[in-house]
Amino acid sequence: MAIDAVKKFIAEQDLKAETRYIPPVVIPASIHMDHFPEKIAIIGGGPAGLSAAFYLAERGYRPTVFEKNEKAGGMLQYGIPSYKLEKDVIEAEIDVMREMGVEIKTGVEVGKDITLKELRAQGYKAFYIAIGCSAGRRPGVEGDEAQGTMTAIEYLQEANTGNTSYTGRVVVVGGGNVAIDASRVSIRSGAAEVTMLCLESEQEMPASAEEVREALEDNVVIKNGWGPKEVLTKDGKVTGIVFKKCLSVFNAEGRFAPRYDEEDTITIECDRVIFAIGQKTVWGNLLEGEKVEFKGPAIVADKLTFQTGQPDIFVGGDVYTGPKFAIDAIAAGHYASESLHRYVHGGHMTIGRNKWEFNELDKDNIRVESYDNSSRQIEGMDSNIPAKSFRDSHLTLTEEQVKKETARCLGCGATIVDENKCIGCGVCTTKCQFDAITLHRDRPECTTMVTAEDKFKAIIPYQLKRAVKIVTHKKS
Repeated sequence: MAIDAVKKFIAEQDLKAETRYIPPVVIPASIHMDHFPEKIAIIGGGPAGLSAAFYLAERGYRPTVFEKNEKAGGMLQYGIPSYKLEKDVIEAEIDVMREMGVEIKTGVEVGKDITLKELRAQGYKAFYIAIGCSAGRRPGVEGDEAQGTMTAIEYLQEANTGNTSYTGRVVVVGGGNVAIDASRVSIRSGAAEVTMLCLESEQEMPASAEEVREALEDNVVIKNGWGPKEVLTKDGKVTGIVFKKCLSVFNAEGRFAPRYDEEDTITIECDRVIFAIGQKTVWGNLLEGEKVEFKGPAIVADKLTFQTGQPDIFVGGDVYTGPKFAIDAIAAGHYASESLHRYVHGGHMTIGRNKWEFNELDKDNIRVESYDNSSRQIEGMDSNIPAKSFRDSHLTLTEEQVKKETARCLGCGATIVDENKCIGCGVCTTKCQFDAITLHRDRPECTTMVTAEDKFKAIIPYQLKRAVKIVTHKKS
């Protein structure tokens, strides 16, 4: 299914006031306020942080997001080029969160402008650290700090803040989607030529096939099987870069362990070198004095709850997993919101939690009969937008196309509820493997629900009462 295209259609509805959807905020009837009073701080306004803030707001909290940049959005705002994700869409989604009660403070770097200790003094009960991997890595070869070299993270942030003009020759080192972005942005910025080189073969490249195809359409030259050996300089400025032949990228165990032929080299003349070979987290003084442990560069946290050695500090997104897709960070924020909710209320952190453990379907041992008799819907291209523009030239699916496309869904998470039989026990929400079922009480004042954490407070008195009845009955 064209999930991205369908999501784009839905997201664009939030650009219009008349079709903007503000999710309802549902809080327990026992809270005689319009929101939970507990204060929760989200450190980092990227996909993970904003996701956690959204789901907390939906539960009835009014979390505060602290973002060091001028705008929230993280890599969505400063990393992904606007021809792939228009910035007004990001702003519209953030506006929805604000209307739900999320407070976003930009231009504030926690650890520098304010400390966690000071935030605790202001009444914050829990912290979600989601600062991502905001710095790029360099290969550690001679000349890789010369004038004219930069990481893809630095370059894309410059490009997303308006500094795009460049007419020189560019070499991009790396084979992932970030390298593709840096290459295509360079083309759109006016570079005379762009060459992208990576260790991997064409089949091993981590960049998606669609990204590679679009880069080639933009006249990016891609050379596979080469690793950087030396950056050539003159008077401290880049003049070219030498690459050595990569014989293999991974060892017999499948671990990253490239082997090279040091004698087989090529030299490419250029004025700018962009390294897209990895990212890292810049911690600064954020966790100074906190009881948070590290294992190498990685922060240690519980894999289910994301709680660190400092009980009120939780982590998520790229800062915990390393660089992944934005949707992974969004999911992490969703899961973390549950932990933050439980923690500030003193609830049990693991009882009844969905562990998100799945067994992969054996696709080679199934028989799929007719289930999809319509073709995938393809969005058109806007001919009014020039080629190699920073605007997104992909048109949005029409409402009719969206209906046809979504009708192709197999409905693996769908269920039918007989309202005459459902007793609202909630067991279905814990058993559904796809987390597709959520229960809300439209009239919470009409019923009394016992939470999972407090269930024994209700069960034990009943058991004692029942035991007395059994004993009395036997004696009679």
